[in-house]
Amino acid sequence: MEVLVTGGSGFIGRAVVEALRAEGHRVRVLSRGTFPAQSGIEWARGSILEPNRLAAACRGCDAIVHLVGIIAEVGSQTYERVHVDWTRNLLAAARDERVSRWVHMSALGTRAGALARYHRTKWEAEEMVRDSGLRWTIHRPSIVFGPGDGFVNFFERMSRWSPVLPLIGGGRMQFQPIAVGDVARCFALALTRPATERQAYDLCGNERFTFRQVLEEILRVTGRSRLLLPVPWAVAGVQAALAEFVVGRMLGRTPPMSPDQIRMLREDNVGDPEPMKRAYDLEPVGFREGIRRYLTADLTRGRGDRPTEWRG
Repeated sequence: MEVLVTGGSGFIGRAVVEALRAEGHRVRVLSRGTFPAQSGIEWARGSILEPNRLAAACRGCDAIVHLVGIIAEVGSQTYERVHVDWTRNLLAAARDERVSRWVHMSALGTRAGALARYHRTKWEAEEMVRDSGLRWTIHRPSIVFGPGDGFVNFFERMSRWSPVLPLIGGGRMQFQPIAVGDVARCFALALTRPATERQAYDLCGNERFTFRQVLEEILRVTGRSRLLLPVPWAVAGVQAALAEFVVGRMLGRTPPMSPDQIRMLREDNVGDPEPMKRAYDLEPVGFREGIRRYLTADLTRGRGDRPTEWRG
């Protein structure tokens, strides 16, 4: 298939592009900026907000893998603009260019009436996809881990210099992390598995971890000992609002934490992996083993502290 990928230069996007190529698909990546040197990939210049360029990017494609999304708002890049408006525009271009297959990245926890605007806007986008008339598949990943991720690596970097790691809300919320390679495999296989059409799948691992346990696993793998300090919800909310104002609005960069992310953390981020496992013949990589592979590899190359011996 000729596949257009949006968000193809991001953490998950790069893995999806490689998985698509491994399955024999021809990949075209939509990009607003300069094109990185990457053999075997066609690059289409354009923005989701430029209808004319969108039509040209979709032309001749059999399928679209739509990965674009933001976890925090910066400047004009709001949840409504990116999740809702961009999806609407791309769906219109897909229909105009007779692209029939659509694989969509949403998020675990997405639903009508969710606490967080992130999840509510993701739900609006899902509704448009379901009503599009295209042959769609929706994927809802939990926390995605892997080399270069923004969650495990964030706290690993913090643990290099800080003697304390924050347990937001006491660290009791639960996650079902999934490896980026497993997520990419699901997106690539969906294109040629008709049984996945008009289906939505939770993409999550077999095991549930509390936030405290996630931090403990990071410290165990890196051989570090740090104090895990509970941070009340009210304090975390104030800190996130301040970070959003200073980093997001004044500096125009993605803040380390936003008030909407704090709202998301008030809920468990868990799902049912069994439909995903059956649909894609997939046994998810375990979180402990998965982060051990790349965090210890980073340490071996000289990043951070030298690991000490530990027992799992």
